[in-house]
Amino acid sequence: MAGAEVFLSKRVQEMVLNGEEPPAPYICRDGDSIQEVSAPLSPVPIIDLGLLSSSTPYAKQEEELQKLRSALSSWGCFQAIGHGIPMTFLDKIRQVTREYFEQPMDEKKKQAKGVEEFEGYGADPTPEEGQFLDWSDRLFLDVYPKDQRKPQFWPERPESFRGLIEEYSFKIKTVTEITSKAMAKSLKLEENCFLNQFGNRSQYQARFNYYAHCQRPDLVLGLKPHSDGTGYTIVLQDEEGLQVLKDEQWFTVPKISEAVLVLMGDQMEVIKLFCFII
Repeated sequence: MAGAEVFLSKRVQEMVLNGEEPPAPYICRDGDSIQEVSAPLSPVPIIDLGLLSSSTPYAKQEEELQKLRSALSSWGCFQAIGHGIPMTFLDKIRQVTREYFEQPMDEKKKQAKGVEEFEGYGADPTPEEGQFLDWSDRLFLDVYPKDQRKPQFWPERPESFRGLIEEYSFKIKTVTEITSKAMAKSLKLEENCFLNQFGNRSQYQARFNYYAHCQRPDLVLGLKPHSDGTGYTIVLQDEEGLQVLKDEQWFTVPKISEAVLVLMGDQMEVIKLFCFII
């Protein structure tokens, strides 16, 4: 897909600043035939992780575990509250991410990635033949294990970026561990069984997406339909727009300022399917 490689070397933000319309590799070939249902009609389940701790009365803890089990079996995702991360801190992450993408292009290009690489600033690697490009720019970082980090891709500006992302990564790692234990308990399994499956050197990546204004939003998608080949994907929304597929319908995930969205990746979906079958 040589044409795509050419455009991958140019940022979506650059095209917007130049007043360009989406070039061919970004244009979706056909519309989506799946009907969209507005979020208020059937919201993604909300789970209070704080109620899953051992200090919670047994009845309340069991009630929340049943809600979690239902969310996993019917949605494969949930909005997590009570996760221990203050909303003021989540707002700092949203703000520093905006500040990063609002910088001059030359500053962001200090973290530029190659067209076939994942880590760094840019777009996803060259897609397979027939796939269109996402109308978005992103910064992708390996965060854990720490010895796998590539410092050249960690922005030095804004000055607070590195410290905040370091702290955020640790907090999200904790949320993942809480979720893994709670999921196991909801399935009547040993609490640490999923954590043991992932091991002590589980990989954690951080991805920051920027969805630029488009003159022809009817022709493009900021992020194409996909599944994640991960254990979990945890999303902090800045603006509404993310959708999840359930029963052949797309549902918009409402933004809840104090929540993070926890999605089961392909690895956990396979484990979950096996557990529910048996």
